[in-house]
Amino acid sequence: MTKKQITILSIIGTFLLAFPIHFLYQWSPNKIFAIFFPVNESIWEHMKMLYTTFLLFAIFEYIFRIWKKRETPNFWIKTYLESIISIPIYLIIFLPIYLNMPINMFITIGTMLITIIIVKYLGYYFTEKKLPIIKNYIAIILIIITYIIFGILTYHPPKNFLFFDTKQEKYGMNIYHI
Repeated sequence: MTKKQITILSIIGTFLLAFPIHFLYQWSPNKIFAIFFPVNESIWEHMKMLYTTFLLFAIFEYIFRIWKKRETPNFWIKTYLESIISIPIYLIIFLPIYLNMPINMFITIGTMLITIIIVKYLGYYFTEKKLPIIKNYIAIILIIITYIIFGILTYHPPKNFLFFDTKQEKYGMNIYHI
């Protein structure tokens, strides 16, 4: 498989994986899932969902690349960059729409798909460049730091519209009883 084909499969896989990730906390509410998966319908939680989706799909992609004997020297750095850059790209696309018109599920899903396509294209471009090898442990450390920040902001959200759940009309976690 070519890098382009792998990128196209990665776009599709990342997009499809976002749907179950969106509901994992609701299906199994617990303190650990709250750090990784959306706990409400705020913009912030959707950004966290996008970040987690990129990282989780990357595990499948990494295994696939090893199986196909594809070179992956900067894979985890590329994955971290894709994951983290998905947040501002999502905001750049979504916020003007959010602030100027009523939001519905199709707009949110469409914005997410556009974000995934843009970010995966940037990741493809990154893998095409001959860059110095960056140690993958740096990416792992950055991922852990990012999730620590996510955990803090999930349990102690600031009073900012990005963290406001318009459906429940509150800040913070929704508690589901199953």
